[in-house]
Amino acid sequence: MTTLHSPLHNHLLAAMPETAFERIKNHLELVEMPLSQMLFEADSLLEYVFFPTTSIVSLLYVLENGSSAEIAIVGNEGIIGISLFMGGESTSSQAIVQSAGFGYRLKAEYLKEEFNRAGPFLRLLLRYTQALIAQMTQTAVCNRHHSIEQQFCRWLLLSLDRLPVTSVKMTQGLIANMLGVRRDSVKHTTSNLEQLGVIRYHGGRIDVIDRAGVEERVCECYCVVKAEYERLLTDISVTTNGLVK
Repeated sequence: MTTLHSPLHNHLLAAMPETAFERIKNHLELVEMPLSQMLFEADSLLEYVFFPTTSIVSLLYVLENGSSAEIAIVGNEGIIGISLFMGGESTSSQAIVQSAGFGYRLKAEYLKEEFNRAGPFLRLLLRYTQALIAQMTQTAVCNRHHSIEQQFCRWLLLSLDRLPVTSVKMTQGLIANMLGVRRDSVKHTTSNLEQLGVIRYHGGRIDVIDRAGVEERVCECYCVVKAEYERLLTDISVTTNGLVK
């Protein structure tokens, strides 16, 4: 556990009761999470859960024909592998690193042991799960009813909320795969937003020049998801050593 990388950079770990954190901290393993790394495949048994700190992970649903669409993203606010404490040992989605960085992984046995103590950490994880389900639901609605530009702006803003910088490294091909649309559609969208002066895209990197301009073009789905996370998670009072009050 170094100063540069700390498990407390993940909001869920930071909000754990101090006694619970002491029980698992020596089992948390710092791992590098490179771009496009597959954390787990659909229907595979989950051996670990992951707590991103500086990375972002995309949860994807893949159809039989190989096409896919993103159903949610998880960054330093959350955990990858909720099926382990929701009663299952596998999930129907894939987890792929969308933005490279670091995180901590924890063996499934230690997570389930702590969850089964039925204390404050259990309630924290269930509240996070409710917020994640809200994001999944809103993503489905957004993909059905809103324009590709609105979907792109939603994805971009949710990604920025989980990063300490104002840029996202992502190729147009990967973005198209995440949104479940054609690459030409993403290319057209980024070109339009560049002409408006709100972003700059170069070499697989999106720099946000005018965040307010992006927010003006996003649909209500972004605000709904953000508000639900704030309602469920930001009212948790945390001291400097991670103790939930």
